[in-house]
Amino acid sequence: MQRSKQQALMFLLGAVLVGGVLGFSADRVLGHDRFAAQYGPRARFYDELGLSRPQRATLDSLAVEKDCEIRTLLKPMKPQLDSVQASFKTETRRVYTPAQLAKVEQHNKEIQARHEAQNTKEPKRQCSVN
Repeated sequence: MQRSKQQALMFLLGAVLVGGVLGFSADRVLGHDRFAAQYGPRARFYDELGLSRPQRATLDSLAVEKDCEIRTLLKPMKPQLDSVQASFKTETRRVYTPAQLAKVEQHNKEIQARHEAQNTKEPKRQCSVN
């Protein structure tokens, strides 16, 4: 009985770790352009290369295509990723004291407000195939 509990716990821990790694990786891949636009390296890089407007537009279009293809590949896994993320969030909330939980929730609200402010500044990219 004890061994089966240990196996179940290890499986759950493994699933959470794998989900975390997948979520982190997906966030890095999908969020890179937003990060790059925020700090300006792409435009600075284009300036350093002396790219013309058509070249810049072509490279930006290729980047959008890449993002769309990655989103398409990750779409079937999204429910699983969301499930792992929700499980992780539930488990982590159990660790905090009520005072700590209030601070975490306030921090999350601030992050959400920043994301919403960023999304209003930058137009949403549209993929031709979803």
